[in-house]
Amino acid sequence: MHSLKGVKRRNTMILYLLLTVMAIVWVVPILWIILTSFRGEGGAFVNYFWPKTYTFHNYVQLFTNSQYPFGRWFLNTLFVSIVSGFISTALVLAMAYSLSRLRFKLKGPFLKVALVLNMFPGFMAMFAIYYILKAAGLTQSLFALILVYVSGAGLGFYIQKGFFDTIPYSLDESAMLDGATKWQIFTKITLPLSKPIIVFTALTAFTGPWMDFIFAQVIMGDNVKNYTVAIGLYSMMTKETANSLFMSFAAGAVIIAIPITILFIVLQRFYVSGVTSGSVKG
Repeated sequence: MHSLKGVKRRNTMILYLLLTVMAIVWVVPILWIILTSFRGEGGAFVNYFWPKTYTFHNYVQLFTNSQYPFGRWFLNTLFVSIVSGFISTALVLAMAYSLSRLRFKLKGPFLKVALVLNMFPGFMAMFAIYYILKAAGLTQSLFALILVYVSGAGLGFYIQKGFFDTIPYSLDESAMLDGATKWQIFTKITLPLSKPIIVFTALTAFTGPWMDFIFAQVIMGDNVKNYTVAIGLYSMMTKETANSLFMSFAAGAVIIAIPITILFIVLQRFYVSGVTSGSVKG
């Protein structure tokens, strides 16, 4: 009996040790970026971890540099993320609910085709998307980015569908017996029960455009004023400016992480519940 308790205690200690090591591996780079954003002495490469002097000048420079308008980039990214996130969330939830509740002949083949298409990464089609947008005269615009993100959201419905499958269909049948329409069932019964998956969908739909680099870079080209923060910060790191603007670059990295961090801290319980519930049944 004592040996069994000793084994459990040892395993617990090993587990906590591994978790501590993993936490350090994750936290140290984040701490380094934050400290670098406040570092007073210049230079991209230093041989020490803790800054010798601290200053807010890096953040001031980030928003006052006319050549690199970070404030405009931040607003561009916020606008694109909110609009595309809202539309994508509505689209994905509508598709997931339809495929979960409605019965039609092509449902099975459609689900199989969607599963196969999801196996291919989206960036494989970026050149085709670029030339289609160029032919339509939509390149280098925020509308083009929103169109791309919303168009690619439709196939990401499998987790949401799995969540809707866990809601008893008997609720729908009872509502239909009372004369409710499909729309009323969706808005009055299903959505109130689906807060976790709605939060999960909204978070993923928002963070995708917020962190995207590839499509934004291809579509925007050299239109600096319509840059998002991802390609804007990347453009700051040239051979001429990497050394002088590196601390401002780190400040920008801290700023763009703040909204995402707050969202996940506030909504993490819904996020985890949405993922686990949607994974139970496909």
